Amino acid sequence: MTADVDLTVPVPGHALRDRLLALDCRLFEAVAARHWPGADPFLPRLSHSANHGVLWFGAAAALVATRSPRARRAATRGVASLALASATINTLGKRSVRRPRPLLDAVPMIRQLKRQPITTSFPSGHSASAAAFATGVALESRTAGTAVAPLAAAVALSRIYTGAHFPSDVLAGAALGAGAAFAIRGLVPTRDQLPPPGRPRVDAPALPDGEGLVLVVNTAAGTTDRTRALGDALPLAEIVECEPDGLRGELEKAATRAVVLGVCGGDGTVNAAAEVALRHGRPLAVLPGGTLNHFAYDLGVEDVRDLSRALRQGDAVRVDVGRFSSGTTEGYFLNTCSLGVYPELVRERDRWSGRIGGWPAGVLAAVRVLRADRHPLQTELGGRTRPLWMLFAGNGTYHRMGLTPARRYDLADGRLDVRVVHGGRKPAVRLLAAAVAGPLTRSPVHAAVRVGRLRVDGVAPGTLLAYDGEVTTVEGEVTLEKLPEALTVYRPLSPH
Repeated sequence: MTADVDLTVPVPGHALRDRLLALDCRLFEAVAARHWPGADPFLPRLSHSANHGVLWFGAAAALVATRSPRARRAATRGVASLALASATINTLGKRSVRRPRPLLDAVPMIRQLKRQPITTSFPSGHSASAAAFATGVALESRTAGTAVAPLAAAVALSRIYTGAHFPSDVLAGAALGAGAAFAIRGLVPTRDQLPPPGRPRVDAPALPDGEGLVLVVNTAAGTTDRTRALGDALPLAEIVECEPDGLRGELEKAATRAVVLGVCGGDGTVNAAAEVALRHGRPLAVLPGGTLNHFAYDLGVEDVRDLSRALRQGDAVRVDVGRFSSGTTEGYFLNTCSLGVYPELVRERDRWSGRIGGWPAGVLAAVRVLRADRHPLQTELGGRTRPLWMLFAGNGTYHRMGLTPARRYDLADGRLDVRVVHGGRKPAVRLLAAAVAGPLTRSPVHAAVRVGRLRVDGVAPGTLLAYDGEVTTVEGEVTLEKLPEALTVYRPLSPH
């Protein structure tokens, strides 16, 4: 006698997969059956607007238009994260899992996309792009990320609501997009990942309403919006606007009646204010208003919000100041000081910037200076005569941030960051090689040392020296040195 025996053995992995697929389908059908007021006309249009990243490029443009450095960085990071997520989805994601799209029987016609996607369903590219952009923006700016996140969530939801994807497709895409944003951060760190600054804190007057602050504004920098915003934040502050020709005179007068000397403009304007603040023993408040604003950004002041918070709370630090001298010529620098090709580039850029704008003028100046028939600068360093294309001295050590250009973490490290590009037949090639190499200690083209003081002898009369975007002439012996912790400057110390 025989009995029928069931030889089918359940496979645990297959059973789990089947249960997850069933759950996925039930969730999809639940969303399809639910009616949300106003969603039927809105979500399909929103989903369509995100095709090819158009929605996110528009959001990035809106962030850039705010003219906030933090918002611009957030937009750049968001777009870079989106690009990485899209490339990963299209090259790996869509080819790894060949999943068919959901059946649209349960989805009302009004919700369905006019053009149904023909690629595989897993994972959701729209969700990956949305999550990548929103996460990238949030990693750089929490405020901007908070504004973008609901839009990204709505795009992800719209992919289920319109019947384009199963919920698991959307979750997988969102996870991949967020991962892309963190991968970008691994290559290019955000500001909050940088080492904590070594600048020493110092007691400074707290100005809750701005009383005692005299802010001198260089009107050539086009900073009306920023100064108006500072006036709203600190209503008792005195704001003085002046043309570049009258800047130094206004700074001198302001320093005699101010508790805190403030300045709004580019690096050259800030340099002039620092010199006056040093001479009068006043703490300095810097509101960035130029094209580059290296000192303010390295200090940690990017906008009105940063500066007003520091002034209200009395948060300030001491920073080093660089000084150069040559005979009777003397000056200070907060950022950099250089001899050789760069001062000529600065002078050429200034000649054209009023006619074609700052960035185009910089490009044109570089082309004209590097193509010209010239000879390297003959100087004497360490008792030896050396031909140089450029000698650069930074007030503090410059570091790279991943793949991005250099910046300073510490403005009170007591060191001059000296970079030298040796003389040769082709200055353009050597300068480019030095720029790509970064802070190498030794190479045939480029050398770098960090010292507290440097003397250069044998400088020919009429040699140009650039400092913080300004240009002067030097000759004979040129001495560069540090004034450690000489200047008190406001910067926010508390978190946002």
